[in-house]
Amino acid sequence: MNGHTPALMEIYGRLDAMHAPRGWHWWPDADPFEVCVGSILVQNTSWTNVEGALALLRDAGALNPPAMAALPPARLEELVRPSGQYRQKARKLGAFLALVESHGSLEALLALPAAELRERLLATWGIGPETADAMVVYAACQPAFVVDAYTQRIFSRLAIGPTHTADYHEWQHFFVAALEPDRDLWARYHALIVMHAKHLCRKQRPRCGECLLAGRCPGRDPEGSTP
Repeated sequence: MNGHTPALMEIYGRLDAMHAPRGWHWWPDADPFEVCVGSILVQNTSWTNVEGALALLRDAGALNPPAMAALPPARLEELVRPSGQYRQKARKLGAFLALVESHGSLEALLALPAAELRERLLATWGIGPETADAMVVYAACQPAFVVDAYTQRIFSRLAIGPTHTADYHEWQHFFVAALEPDRDLWARYHALIVMHAKHLCRKQRPRCGECLLAGRCPGRDPEGSTP
């Protein structure tokens, strides 16, 4: 921990106060394989689009590794089409399924120590740091702090963090160095960041008038109270 810890925990508390009642798609009881699939499909698209693809996969009985691996490539592409970039994402899912098969099962893969699991995920085609960390923290339930564009937007507006750069690992190090190494805290913090960015701290027309962080936010919009 460091001098940023109190500020980050204060922000966490206010985010939780604003968004605790809202739903989140990766609660602790989420199916690990569905989390992994969703973390790939959400690349460069919204979660709403991912939900459409997951619904098609679920209806097809394909939300488990053996069933998805048995699908012809064209069929998998058809099922994930709602998530956009469907040909690439079908290939990425295929690469992930090959990784699962090479370890004998999804359970065996996710049981690897966090650092080793992350390394193997990053060595898999189509999986970058954000996707890998989402799988580690939400599917394997091990410590990893996920950084995304929402994180950088909110904390750049708050003038907290390495605001001079968009480098993933610099931002991740900032949070990891300041927060207790608590998987549940890190998972919940990222969930709250996503919900805050979607509902209040929006890219355009942020709803600053409804934000409990507005008083400490140099980037607040004085006109930002319009829904």
